[in-house]
Amino acid sequence: MDRYKIAKRVSLSGLFGNLFLLIIKSIVGLFSNSHAMIADAMNSAGDILSSCLTYFGNKIASKPRDDFHNMGYGKAEYIFSIFIAISMIYLAMKLFISTIKVIFNGSSYNYSIFLVIVSGITILIKLLLFIYTNKVAKKTNNLLILANSIDHRNDFLLSIGTFIAVIMAKYQIYFVDSLVSIIITFWICLSGINIFVEAYRVLMDRAIDKESEKQVYKIIDKYPEVKKVNHFNSTAVGYQYQVNFTIFVDGEMSTFESHEIANKIEKELMKIPSISLAVIHVNPIKIKKGPDNSN
Repeated sequence: MDRYKIAKRVSLSGLFGNLFLLIIKSIVGLFSNSHAMIADAMNSAGDILSSCLTYFGNKIASKPRDDFHNMGYGKAEYIFSIFIAISMIYLAMKLFISTIKVIFNGSSYNYSIFLVIVSGITILIKLLLFIYTNKVAKKTNNLLILANSIDHRNDFLLSIGTFIAVIMAKYQIYFVDSLVSIIITFWICLSGINIFVEAYRVLMDRAIDKESEKQVYKIIDKYPEVKKVNHFNSTAVGYQYQVNFTIFVDGEMSTFESHEIANKIEKELMKIPSISLAVIHVNPIKIKKGPDNSN
């Protein structure tokens, strides 16, 4: 499975899907003066930016390691995720200010069957995009795809809110339109903050998750020759981790035997999906022997 090729397909599907939604939402929203629909259109514009950032971030992250980047370019995935998060937060702030102005100045819009149709189309497309990206995100453990998946999920739920606001407008209940717009802004902002925090933690070299760490120690425990483990640490390398630690073995064991044990442990650790590299240092330790009763 090439996670980068899959991420490319995800970004392109999101790009074309959101471009289509942006066009129809903008046209219908402007003609009907629906603030919720215009907010939804601006959200689609932000989604297009997210898809573009996903595409370019994924392209950089897929580059193999070289002399200048010995660990590869995997962290580009998280750098671009931060860009997406910031764009989402900025968009939410702009929408919130715009909606507050509408609430104080007063606004109404003309109910149109086209508002209902566009809302229905948006709900369907966003549901399909969410199902697709969520499935891929779980398979690839790619934060960029996860960010897109969360965005599609939010859009699906909030488009239902827009649909309700449109129906309410038919009965001249217009406050729901602004209410839905405010909910959209807070949801976008919260999603952006969550993505930002996740990417920030990885870029700040967050340690490997506790479950994977338990798996590491479980493998080490299979080797009775290892008497002690020390200096365990891990470093994020893209979406995976490099783990380093020291094992202590009987000092009377030959160098070949002790390093052969380390090699076996390393091979087993590399089978853990979250680990890309294991570096084990071997130290000798003096083992207390019992009294010699041979005489």
